[in-house]
Amino acid sequence: MTDHEPRLFASDAEVVHLGEGLVARRLRREEWTHEAHLAACLYLLTERPDIDVDAEIAGIISRFNESVGGVNDDRSGYHDTITHAFVTGVRLFLAQTVETGLAARVNALLLSPMGRRDWPLRHYSKELLFSVPARRGFVPPDLAPLPDLC
Repeated sequence: MTDHEPRLFASDAEVVHLGEGLVARRLRREEWTHEAHLAACLYLLTERPDIDVDAEIAGIISRFNESVGGVNDDRSGYHDTITHAFVTGVRLFLAQTVETGLAARVNALLLSPMGRRDWPLRHYSKELLFSVPARRGFVPPDLAPLPDLC
């Protein structure tokens, strides 16, 4: 899991497709990869000021999951703590990056520590992160605090 090479994006249009496709529930299930999650998150944070990511991301992802036949329950589908941890990580990355192009920023994110699949495990034990309470709602980290960007 931790040594997986990320699939990088060749164009801004690919990132826009993922961000807008997520919101409109037009993506195919197989398009919804780890890289797509992060690309869509960065896109929503930087290109869609009309969307309050913190307040709306749970509904956006849950509705998408259901639109492709997925179930959001105690074992699968939307995971609130992982999502909010990665939203924090994307914001941290954005505060540090010098990249300006959309695809370039997403690719740099994917290659950064915050883009790694295991990034939340720097802050959470596996036991807590993969618990039902963490899936159903945000739980604070038990190993190290998430970055405070205020």
